[in-house]
Amino acid sequence: MLTSRKGPAFETPGAEGGKLPEVRELAEGCTRCDLYRNATHLVFGEGPAKAEVLFVGEQPGDKEDLAGKPFVGPAGRLLDRCLEEAGVDRDLCYVTNAVKHFKFTPRGKRRIHSKPNTGEVQACAWWLAAELRLVRPKLAVALGATGLYSLLGRQAKVTRDRGTILQSPDGLPVLVTIHPSALLRTLNQPDAELNRARFVDDLRKIAEFLE
Repeated sequence: MLTSRKGPAFETPGAEGGKLPEVRELAEGCTRCDLYRNATHLVFGEGPAKAEVLFVGEQPGDKEDLAGKPFVGPAGRLLDRCLEEAGVDRDLCYVTNAVKHFKFTPRGKRRIHSKPNTGEVQACAWWLAAELRLVRPKLAVALGATGLYSLLGRQAKVTRDRGTILQSPDGLPVLVTIHPSALLRTLNQPDAELNRARFVDDLRKIAEFLE
């Protein structure tokens, strides 16, 4: 297992608090970056307080922002189905994002996803660090480049490291894979089923690791 450099989530002490609800309550008033100004809700992580697996995505999307819950939109539903195929119990996983507020560009009545920048990820690492400290998972799963950066910094790359388990300097194993939203963008392409099958194969490594 290769050791990678620290990402922002391991470079900050993180928010204080002895339990996740306490940290979530603190996060509700977060003004560490400007994204809170236009978001409907803060979207904190959800799942068992001592989950063995912790997923880190990029940021909440439109559906998540409106519901105030992570991974409830199309990408989240696809993740649920793929986890089931991979033999991973979704109810035993903690899911969160590198950034807790929805960043978007208005386009008519629609809100178009806009990728968080480095400063926003670093600011929000304050909350992710607390989640990691309190949940203490056996394995983290980085879903896409932003989630991976938040955990392991710029040295780790999704295209190069996908399907492998890297280790943070703090000892946390991190499985690298894509974000399920990437599959949604390729649904009409000829290799859509192949891409989905590869993602499910990545997720199967979770159960293998926990055996």
